[in-house]
Amino acid sequence: MGSIVEKTRDGTIYKAATNAVHPELDLLTFLFDSPHTLAEKTSILHADAADPDNNQITKSQLRTLVKSTASILRNEYGIGANGPNKDVVLAISTGHYLLPSLFYSTIAAGGVFSASNPGSTPKELAAQVSQVGVKVILCNADTKATAVAAAKLTGLDSRNVVVYSSLPGGSLVLTPTTSSTPLTSSGSLSWAKITSRHVLDSSIICLLFSSGTTGPPKACKLSHTNMVAEAALVLSPNRDFYTRLNLPLVYRTVAHLPAAHIAGIQGYFVNPFYLGGTVYWMKGFDFPLFLTYMKKYQVTHFFSVPPVFLLIAKSPMVTDQLATVEQAVSGAAPMGRELQIAAKKKLGGGRLGKGRLVQTWGLSETTGSVTVLNMGSEFEDDESGSVSALVAGIEARIVDDEGRDVEVGKEGEIWVRGPMITKGYWENEEANREGFADGGVGRERWFRTGDVAVYRGGLFYVVDRKKELIKYKGNQVAPAELEALLISHPKILDAAVIGVDDEKEGTEVPRAYVVVGDQKGITGQEIQEWVAKQVSSHKKLRGGVVFLAAVPKSPSGKILRKDLRALAKKQQHGGSKL
Repeated sequence: MGSIVEKTRDGTIYKAATNAVHPELDLLTFLFDSPHTLAEKTSILHADAADPDNNQITKSQLRTLVKSTASILRNEYGIGANGPNKDVVLAISTGHYLLPSLFYSTIAAGGVFSASNPGSTPKELAAQVSQVGVKVILCNADTKATAVAAAKLTGLDSRNVVVYSSLPGGSLVLTPTTSSTPLTSSGSLSWAKITSRHVLDSSIICLLFSSGTTGPPKACKLSHTNMVAEAALVLSPNRDFYTRLNLPLVYRTVAHLPAAHIAGIQGYFVNPFYLGGTVYWMKGFDFPLFLTYMKKYQVTHFFSVPPVFLLIAKSPMVTDQLATVEQAVSGAAPMGRELQIAAKKKLGGGRLGKGRLVQTWGLSETTGSVTVLNMGSEFEDDESGSVSALVAGIEARIVDDEGRDVEVGKEGEIWVRGPMITKGYWENEEANREGFADGGVGRERWFRTGDVAVYRGGLFYVVDRKKELIKYKGNQVAPAELEALLISHPKILDAAVIGVDDEKEGTEVPRAYVVVGDQKGITGQEIQEWVAKQVSSHKKLRGGVVFLAAVPKSPSGKILRKDLRALAKKQQHGGSKL
């Protein structure tokens, strides 16, 4: 069902049409020991996509591994020895099927798991290590050099940089960089079962780095409640859908995004476990190999980002590799309706006969998705470009720059609250003051997302990031809207839009950076004219068109607009603007 609007004493509140509750359990008890999870003892939870027969782990094997690894973290490094919510263990790793075990083990020991992108530089990693006071860095062979260099920059003991690897059969090997002898476990450490709502809500089990609405990266605190609620409230309706069809829920996916962001951590470590599914791990994203694995393992569900769906929509390599996909979900950035429609056509639907492609919206601070279109809902075939409807348990407001509710149907910043929302940032009171607004007497605070959205007909449409909006003579121009239009052009493979200063007009103007298959086949002037015919006057590409070999993007698929702004400054003194 779609979202509904209520006029209350607290203002105009948007919420799900139906209510739901989540289990009040710690994450590990929820996954390993509760009837809520669909995973059986023999369920294969994680496997190496390149060699799954020799490199896989079942729920039963994982339980044993987690307890022994937790014992090592406690006895060798004191993780959790002085209580939970304090000791940070950071993982920096390329894709590996035993990476999730490090997450579970850190939590079992009473520690706080954090992660850094495997492409981080030593300086970037060192800044994260210092910011949250990391006690142990876990890395693999691919990231060892970066981890060692970062430890040296921060003064972290080299023994506290531990390289993990695996042996066939699901065995984990942990070796400090100061030794050639692997660490061994002298026992087994079980996690504490928690049922107290206060303890669950106030816990810290994961720290993810986020830019928030403004400023440099901050460490976002996620709790047991956040991660359990995210899995249960977002995914339970899809479980019910298969039950109504009298079909078993078969969940197979390929891990192709970095497991250093919420999409990877919640999306690969938690959600598939809850659904009893298997995650096939790629070392890193490679599109031809991704297609090979999608077909080989008959993938039924996957989450990805708009750049990957752009490849799916436009690449001639895509034939029948997605025939078994029953549902795909796009997130991290809004996707234009034309791209959504084109990519959806490539999904076969498997047992259901038709593939579903929906968009979701969320941030690290919301533990991932807070909007979704459930399978079997009245909007499951939505192709309007919406980011779906609110998840049960989430409330939202849409406000102006002064925090006042805008009229329903008007654009404004979206604020949210609910069980998936972070309690704040790690030791950063300034960020907490800026990121949250009072929710009223006895009510939760509102999290200011920084995203500009509009509500229409039960669904939400994200216009853009508040800080990325272009102001042309006082009129707002949303880069995402122009980007969606540009990539609908048959000769444009990818696009990004930023605002650049126009000294003559004394205002910002939109400039497009585009990737085309053959630059001789179209000119910048032709692109400007094509756009001008389809948009309001203030949205015209007055800043010109620049051709690029590739649009700069983060590993999670978000456009690196700061890189484009730096490029634009160089081009002020003569460049390739057309």
